[in-house]
Amino acid sequence: MSKCLVTGAAGFIGSHLSEALLARGHEVIGVDAFIPYYPRPIKEANLQMCLKNPRFTFHDLDLRTGDVHEIAQGCDVIFHEAAMAGLMKSWSDFELYSTCNMTATKRLLEAARDLKIPQFIHVSTSSVYGREATGAEDTLPTPFSPYGITKLAAENLCRAFEANFSVPVTILRYFSVYGPRQRPDMAYNILIHSLMKNETFTMYGDGEQTRSNTFVADCVRATLLAYEKRDKALGQVFNVGGGEIVSLNKVIQILEQLTGHKLKIERRPPRPGDQKHTAANIDKAKKLLGYNPTTKVIDGLKAQLSWQEEML
Repeated sequence: MSKCLVTGAAGFIGSHLSEALLARGHEVIGVDAFIPYYPRPIKEANLQMCLKNPRFTFHDLDLRTGDVHEIAQGCDVIFHEAAMAGLMKSWSDFELYSTCNMTATKRLLEAARDLKIPQFIHVSTSSVYGREATGAEDTLPTPFSPYGITKLAAENLCRAFEANFSVPVTILRYFSVYGPRQRPDMAYNILIHSLMKNETFTMYGDGEQTRSNTFVADCVRATLLAYEKRDKALGQVFNVGGGEIVSLNKVIQILEQLTGHKLKIERRPPRPGDQKHTAANIDKAKKLLGYNPTTKVIDGLKAQLSWQEEML
């Protein structure tokens, strides 16, 4: 079994990934800084299952300033899930995004180089592509939000350490992940909360924007495959999507049917930096990793709805 470092382990995807690694018998070193992007108790709740496992060790540590070498010592793989996410705040607090997404990544890559970690799996985003994210991995990235720019810069740091110091890198570009534990600032969480509380949902744009929705369990499966099939994954970039594309209007219709409530909508113009269409081309991940997303959007939304109902 392997010793795995998971950054952002208390977050939405990082906590699910940590649980999946533990379920496979691995040792997991979890790291999170609890940067106050959303309430700390939510992230602490995400960790509860992991903390019950004797093969899980947690460090409350900021990758920008903490001793990264110490926590990465002896690890077989680094899963770099930690990032400052969300588009809108990146316009107003660029320093936070640049330090979390770039400085922290560089320090982690330095540890991977110095400690000769066998694989560095860097989690990126469809936002690196720009307004339209519909092509294969060799599509020229043209991010048009500060968030996307910092994530592309982090990818380029990975490539620089790979080229200059032979750090074994794999890059995963996640597309619109949803499901239980989704961050409270994300659209589906806000939608479900609005429906359950009979509150008004603010829609930016006409609702015809589409997303290649990825259920969190499928996302985790792709991430595990990138490690389990390391020989095919090293040096590669993979799109990670869910295989089913729906508009925001369609998601609203599904959730209205599932909850039996009608959503109250306040319409506003599109926000700067919002993507119009994403459609993950996952042919490469299918071919090299055997990745095959299985969760239909309606089933994933049911799972997220059940979780949010329990959280009330």
